[in-house]
Amino acid sequence: MTLTLDAFSLKGKVAIVTGAGARPNSIGEAYAKGLAAAGAQVAVADLDGAGAARVAALIGPQAIGLGVDITDPASAQAMVAAVKAKFGGVDILVNNAALMVEVGRTPMIATAIDHWNKVMAVNVTGALNCAQAVVGSMRERGGGKIINQASAGAFPAGGVYGITKLAIVGLTTALAKELGPDNIQVNCIAPGMTKSEAGLSLTPDDSPLVRLVGMLAPKPRGEPDDLVGPLLMLCSRAGDWMTGQTLNVDGGWVMRS
Repeated sequence: MTLTLDAFSLKGKVAIVTGAGARPNSIGEAYAKGLAAAGAQVAVADLDGAGAARVAALIGPQAIGLGVDITDPASAQAMVAAVKAKFGGVDILVNNAALMVEVGRTPMIATAIDHWNKVMAVNVTGALNCAQAVVGSMRERGGGKIINQASAGAFPAGGVYGITKLAIVGLTTALAKELGPDNIQVNCIAPGMTKSEAGLSLTPDDSPLVRLVGMLAPKPRGEPDDLVGPLLMLCSRAGDWMTGQTLNVDGGWVMRS
């Protein structure tokens, strides 16, 4: 069979994108808009319910905005119930929500355990809560796609944020093995430095890290939209033969032999 562009279509699919409403010009917002442009009905989910509604309104009638606390399993289940009531089920989960700007750069040896627990609860446990919430609907619909969000900052991991993102890579491979028999593919995107609002607040263009990465990578910075193409491949039929993988989308910052 010859591959056509139809393999990238998401017409008839239902997607949830977490962390897609709190900040303008975010990766989550770009993901939600990209999935909708490919034909999916999209649930924009965020702790900031008003922000989620804002992004959904920008997309149009094929989107809804939902407030969700991903650290609470009951809230994640309620999110999925609302999506099923509106759109009939869930085919795609994009675990994008995470603490990043809020984490800071405290050395690990000085990191307070309460802070560690909070970041782990959002960045790792939250992704697992959402995966557990959607898997029943995906099984009912004959399969699905889960895409987790790591970071170039996981290779190597530095600080609590980097450690959580390395843990996301492990969660991806574990879920890929477990859910493969259910025709659910689980993959991961590890973005580099993007010109999102959050990214620019941490690493403005004149930061030493940007200059350093610029010496290593052909294209050290990208836009949120630069991540949408890889996402659509992983979410669509075109990516059916990929699971348990981490795609580094970072302009060549992290290269693998």
